[in-house]
Amino acid sequence: MKQSFLTSIIFSLLLAGCASQNSKALEKKTAPTSPQQKTTLAATGRDPAEFPGYVEQLKRQAQEQGIDAATIDTAFSNIHFVDRAISADRNQLEKKITLDDYLTRVLPEWKKQRARENFQQYLPQLQKVSQRYGVQPEYIVALWAMESSFGKIQGKEEVISALATLAFEGRREAFFTKELMAALQIIQQQHISAAEMKGSWAGAMGQNQFMPSSFLRYGADGDGDGRIDIWNNLDDVFASTANYLATEGWKAGESWGREVILPVDFVKTQAGLKTAQAKTAGEWQKLGVRFNSDAALPDNGQRAWIILPDDAPGRAFMVYDNFRVIMHWNRSYYFAISIGMMADAISQQDVVR
Repeated sequence: MKQSFLTSIIFSLLLAGCASQNSKALEKKTAPTSPQQKTTLAATGRDPAEFPGYVEQLKRQAQEQGIDAATIDTAFSNIHFVDRAISADRNQLEKKITLDDYLTRVLPEWKKQRARENFQQYLPQLQKVSQRYGVQPEYIVALWAMESSFGKIQGKEEVISALATLAFEGRREAFFTKELMAALQIIQQQHISAAEMKGSWAGAMGQNQFMPSSFLRYGADGDGDGRIDIWNNLDDVFASTANYLATEGWKAGESWGREVILPVDFVKTQAGLKTAQAKTAGEWQKLGVRFNSDAALPDNGQRAWIILPDDAPGRAFMVYDNFRVIMHWNRSYYFAISIGMMADAISQQDVVR
């Protein structure tokens, strides 16, 4: 769905749909290339000197898609090539980290405590949103915490420039061009000005780090002022986050899952999130799955999946439908588990509901 700012910067290997790591970082060409030796964007990258011409192409495309001239002029008035976007996109981490490493870094005790404090501070607003969308407040705060550290780390790149640069780079040209057109629509709809539209190097925006297309699909006006401001307006941030989860199939009142102990004869092919791999909690219990606290699994009809986040032998989790919804937000087991654990820490619950 959207790209997580925190995870895309520190652990960008966890993002779903990561591009190939085989291409070299963009660099200035040192030798001329003959027409017969023309290279593709994915091979070495286009010379940044060609960027202004590419921007004109984007402008024409925007006009064809109904973006008005005033928006185009304003949005592209300060357009520039963002070297950092290219290097960050191409030089993503290759070394596999473990779930324990990841959780140690993204779930420090201070962040859990800050999340609890914010939960209490904004509880009236959160409860209002929760009642409207059927999403528990602790999950809204957990995503807020993980995506932008409660709004403090939203990214400082000009979104239009970053998206234009990544479209120009070419490996995911169609994707980033689509996101750029969505960003222009947001500006045209006057939710935010081009100058104020800041985000990550990949174009993720605001306190919940929505990509522009996610903003258009899930953005919600939480305070009824006619604008959707996920950069500064917490009512809109909370409502947009809850609307995303609700639209993607969140089940009110249900948990995400919890850690379990597997039997020694557990067949690994049974693990995964495919619909066909679901069983009820009771069926998993009959197969020998136990909570890590030695408590019995709830014998009910709620469907559940077993996931093994690490390739090597490690921790195992029983997860529910809401976990799969979180995976729509960011297709990373690590990220989804961290959201569930943060939500549990906020509500100070040690067992699933």
